Amino acid sequence: MTRAPIDSTAAFLRDGYAFASRRCETEGTDLFTTRLFLKPTTFILGEEAAGIFYDGEHLTRAGAMPTSVQHLLQDEGSVQALDPPAHHRRKAAFLSLMDSGSIDRLGEIFEEEWVLARDARPGPRRIVLHDFARAVLTRTACRWAGIDIEDTDVPRLTHELGLMVDRAGTAGPSNWNARRRRRSTENWGIRQIEKVRRGDSSPSADTALAVFAHHTDADGQLLSPEVAAVELINILRPTVAVARFIVFAAVALTEHPRWREAFAADDESDLEPFVQEVRRFYPFFPAVPGRVRTPFEWRGHRFDVHDRVILDLYGTCHDRRLWADPGAFEPARFRGFSWAEDPNTLIAQGAGRHGSDHRCPGEWSTVELLKRATRLLARDATETPTQDLSIPLNRFPTLPRSGFVFHTGTIGADS
Repeated sequence: MTRAPIDSTAAFLRDGYAFASRRCETEGTDLFTTRLFLKPTTFILGEEAAGIFYDGEHLTRAGAMPTSVQHLLQDEGSVQALDPPAHHRRKAAFLSLMDSGSIDRLGEIFEEEWVLARDARPGPRRIVLHDFARAVLTRTACRWAGIDIEDTDVPRLTHELGLMVDRAGTAGPSNWNARRRRRSTENWGIRQIEKVRRGDSSPSADTALAVFAHHTDADGQLLSPEVAAVELINILRPTVAVARFIVFAAVALTEHPRWREAFAADDESDLEPFVQEVRRFYPFFPAVPGRVRTPFEWRGHRFDVHDRVILDLYGTCHDRRLWADPGAFEPARFRGFSWAEDPNTLIAQGAGRHGSDHRCPGEWSTVELLKRATRLLARDATETPTQDLSIPLNRFPTLPRSGFVFHTGTIGADS
């Protein structure tokens, strides 16, 4: 393994999502150490690396993420920053929201909101799909979470939840503004929690608002209103972030029209493999940071306590050892796919197992929302104008340069 003491920040910002995998491929290794923003950092890649990163024994998420990112995507005291056993107890609250009935209800709400938004204004309109999907998903997430949609400033909430994702990879004034706006969202979330605890609001017991308003940690104490609000946001924000995957699904339907034709003709035998390939192929978040909690050795490298480690999510999803022709969009590779059998290969939203590790419990909801959105996009008689659908890999997180544009004169028409 080559140990590079020089700072690689410029190369990381230039190569973006492909930074770590290109370096690993060049050096014929699954890890390398460099400096990132002047801090010693070891990048790791691959199925085995993902298993080590997410097994809960070797690394911790606590204190690993830069403050500029943590305050937007997680915040202090959230489930992502906890270690066992506290993590397992809090994670169980999230998993309780992901049973099949709840996921079906989420999908039904989403379809209702999509059709309402699509048909809200007659006549031709130019719409950017990412913006459209975000608005739909905000309303969907609120209704699903038990929040009174009529008592919510949805455009403001949509904007603030969007900033948490858009500005996570930035620094300086744009990041500071997003963090300031997040505080506004958190204050709103605290009010939602307190209304439930006072008895002024009675959401269904199986909704996120009720679950986190009443959740207790191991000491039997209710979560503070601040932490409960953070966990409520940890349901809303990731749901709204699915808008990016929806845009990527639209790109795939446009660039691979045979899938649109199949789904439009009600042949959905490969609908879930299509959705899984969208998640594997397109760039969502590039990597996830951690810190060593227990010293260990792997591939001849010594990992000491507090060492900074970054797992390459994008590179692992394009690892030639795991995926035949990883640069090709091929949904058939996911026929018969099982997370239980392959927990460390498709890791766009984390690795490991949902019940015991830090793997995102929202994967089920992501897949359901993507299936519903893909079906709607395929069945609508949609024509897209000429636009730039190229996806820059040095933007975090990224989107097609055009955002994917359509016109209401075509979308929403009966096919």
